[in-house]
Amino acid sequence: MRLPSLSSALAASVLALMAAAADAETLRLAHESSSGSLIQKAAEMFAQKVAEKSGGALEVQIFPEGQLGDEAAIADGVGAGSIDIGLGGVADAIDPRLNVVTLPFLFKDLDAVHAFLDGPVGQEVFATGGDNGFHMLGALDSGFRQFALTKGPVTTPADLAGVKVRTPPNPVLLATMNALGALAQSIPFGEVYTSLQSGVVDGVEPEMRDFQDQKWYEVTKYLSVSNYVWTPNYWFINAARYDGLDEAGRAAIDAAAAETTTWYRGELAATYDKVLSDLAAAGVTVNTVDQAPFKAMVGPVYEQFGKEWGADYVAKVVAAAAGG
Repeated sequence: MRLPSLSSALAASVLALMAAAADAETLRLAHESSSGSLIQKAAEMFAQKVAEKSGGALEVQIFPEGQLGDEAAIADGVGAGSIDIGLGGVADAIDPRLNVVTLPFLFKDLDAVHAFLDGPVGQEVFATGGDNGFHMLGALDSGFRQFALTKGPVTTPADLAGVKVRTPPNPVLLATMNALGALAQSIPFGEVYTSLQSGVVDGVEPEMRDFQDQKWYEVTKYLSVSNYVWTPNYWFINAARYDGLDEAGRAAIDAAAAETTTWYRGELAATYDKVLSDLAAAGVTVNTVDQAPFKAMVGPVYEQFGKEWGADYVAKVVAAAAGG
């Protein structure tokens, strides 16, 4: 028996979709987080939404786990155009002033972070990337960072004195750890586990999802929740690549980034609750740190970067971060 043929309209629609898929323009997106991370899930959602909103004209190809280099290399690659879109916390290649959001104890909680990012001063801060060939899509939370030592919990600044702590290559984080009395060690992300295991460093100051995803808890059994710094996963695209897309393509990327950011923020609370539960089940001892004595030690950090970036700039960010 002969099957009914597709209607001419449906056939034309199918052919159009097939042609769009075949001719889709590919955008390469790179990040250093694990394939099971919330960042990877966000990247996958973003890719799906870009494809849908562009009618198949744009395809986002994702490279997780540092496949195209560490965060610094990813930022450099986006600036040079060898990578189209990047996610990461290393901002010097984009604009060192972006690091202002990582000043210690700047934000009270995630609600304050998101209000700042969505407000006028936050938008002004992230617009600085345009000066060096980057178009900023926004920021996904890398989250608040904690203290995690191999030999015991952190309860007072004295517990950090003279301790070798791995810190990302962010100048503010390095300065902050040194101000707190630790010996900051800038070690590549992929080498942290073995560095902890071998005693090259005595601890880390991790965002707790990385602490779990990278299995650092296997060699570091103490997590001290301090929320001493909030860090972003900056989200950026090569400006020339972005400007070279047609209006519909740019609109698809902007809308996909905005919707993905909203979804991602909504997942954070449940994700952190599960991480803490899983870490406790894995034998990690968790304590909450009194921030006050640590806050009292970071004034020099604000002075250092106020001189570097401008005291008025830093003061404006501090006021906006506090809801002013």
